[in-house]
Amino acid sequence: MKYKVIGMMSGTSLDGLDLCYVHFDVTDNWKFEIKKSKSVDYDHSLQEKLASVESGSALAYARFDVELGKFFAEEVKKFIDEYQLEVDFICSHGHTIFHQPDEFSLTTQIGSPAHINAITKIPVVADFRTTDVALGGQGAPLVPIGDRLLFSEFRYCLNLGGISNISFEGTNGERLAFDVGIANMPLNHYMRTIGKSYDEDGKLAASGKVDLDILNKLNELDFYKKEGAKSLGKEWVLEYVIPLLDQIPTLEDKLATAVEHASMQIGVCLEKYKLDQNEKCLITGGGAFNSYFIDRIKYYASGVEFATTSSELIEMKEALIFGLLGVLKVRGEVNCLSSVTGALVDNVGGQIYDFNSKLKFV
Repeated sequence: MKYKVIGMMSGTSLDGLDLCYVHFDVTDNWKFEIKKSKSVDYDHSLQEKLASVESGSALAYARFDVELGKFFAEEVKKFIDEYQLEVDFICSHGHTIFHQPDEFSLTTQIGSPAHINAITKIPVVADFRTTDVALGGQGAPLVPIGDRLLFSEFRYCLNLGGISNISFEGTNGERLAFDVGIANMPLNHYMRTIGKSYDEDGKLAASGKVDLDILNKLNELDFYKKEGAKSLGKEWVLEYVIPLLDQIPTLEDKLATAVEHASMQIGVCLEKYKLDQNEKCLITGGGAFNSYFIDRIKYYASGVEFATTSSELIEMKEALIFGLLGVLKVRGEVNCLSSVTGALVDNVGGQIYDFNSKLKFV
């Protein structure tokens, strides 16, 4: 069976919307080919709305959900028209605003999939996390099923988005994965204070000095003492990480300390689960372009062989895998692993929006 889908991802780093047009072939083993891709940068106004919507009213939140859904729909329409794409269905992650699975069994992603479906007239698969959370899971990470099916040649798959997360096969044959700690979210947060989206190549961070007192306090946060399935949201970064980094006077030192902390925690994780020397690790996500960040990770994980890949795959891996999650949903196959999320059972997450019943796959 072959599927032609668009995966859409809007991440917590607030840098933009990733669109990935991919063909999946399930004739034998899972195979994929990225045919076209595009990143749509968010302007300052949209970034500010995404950064502040959780503190507004319920009505403002609901209105912005619709507004963002319409924005997503128009951008994916432009993408389809520009390249004359033949699309079976769209797979939209949405944009996470609240993620509190432990306290309230809650996760929310905005960007109304009903409006994407209505405007594009193409079926949409979305809402991938809430079923897992309702089953007692973290609803995250969701990418590990894709790592297993599409990137099995790597021992580890490390994603450096707003948050860092890792995925790998355990010794008992179960896929293990969890959020490791911070990555781009606090870096981009501080770069926006000087009117920039990110620290190119980590140059500002590299010019700064690590604040050892704050570094130690960051490393002592309770999250790092948890075992098993665990995930982070923007709320955790704003409540625990930003207040500590705010105590550092200069921007450069803030960035240097954040990168050092993130790199140390990734190194600790890789060392803890390493089975042999020179195991391969695939790094993707926006942080893979931050050469200083990568150098610091390599410093703390010297026994791991870090693999390079195309810039397109680095940028589009999450959007690609949400395309896969949508295909699995349409096929009625597991796309969320309980060994990763801590849910009661493996489950088939997602909802299908198809107002004119165009989706014919079974």
